[in-house]
Amino acid sequence: MKTTNAAVLAAGIFSQYAAGHSIFQQAGSGSTDFDTKCTRLPPNNNPVTSVSSGDIVCNVGGASASASGICEVNAGDQFDVEMHAQLNDRSCSNEAIGGNHYGPIMVYMSKVDDASSANGSGDWFKVDEFGYDASTKTWGTDYLNANCGKRAFKIPSKIPAGDYLVRAEAIALHTAGQTGGAQFYMSCYQVRINGGSDGQLPAGVKFPGAYSASDPGILIDIYSADLSTYQIPGPAVIDSSYF
Repeated sequence: MKTTNAAVLAAGIFSQYAAGHSIFQQAGSGSTDFDTKCTRLPPNNNPVTSVSSGDIVCNVGGASASASGICEVNAGDQFDVEMHAQLNDRSCSNEAIGGNHYGPIMVYMSKVDDASSANGSGDWFKVDEFGYDASTKTWGTDYLNANCGKRAFKIPSKIPAGDYLVRAEAIALHTAGQTGGAQFYMSCYQVRINGGSDGQLPAGVKFPGAYSASDPGILIDIYSADLSTYQIPGPAVIDSSYF
């Protein structure tokens, strides 16, 4: 795997990692590996625990941070977000997120004027999610661990061209039986979409605001709850007509 200069410089920031914690770091599209080029990397792999904090947008400092570049893709392309516990350790033999950190994964997008400077205060619409598959007892985080930390989704083909922030998130629910126990791991990616359409953007939500600490998919004891009805936090994925 290639390593960018930005990733090397950032490695020192991530030298002290908490066991079992993780963060979305890399991105790719098709045969293109963007590495961390367009990722607003947080200062460490610790979770955000308050749904009302500004950190829930793009992680600690992420709303005002800027990545080294912007990842350019075409509308309708596949886009991969990638989670690992340690910066630059993309080994598939290591869990993407360990320590029984079970929970859903979600991807949001927000149209912005300039991805390199946007603070994420606009509307966010959900483009992908994986909660819990009761038939296989598989969480979204299990999916990441089985796929070398990667989650692929399709960039909607019928949204306007331009700059966007992509927000990838995993919520660990192993201690979510009490208020404030859920752990939120997210990163924002700076993306420019070419092509697209002149149609309207999907309706969106705000961060903070999209989640409540008492939401049934956030305040939950996953060891005793009836998970066949697990409710993924946030809005539904946008209508299929956008894809």
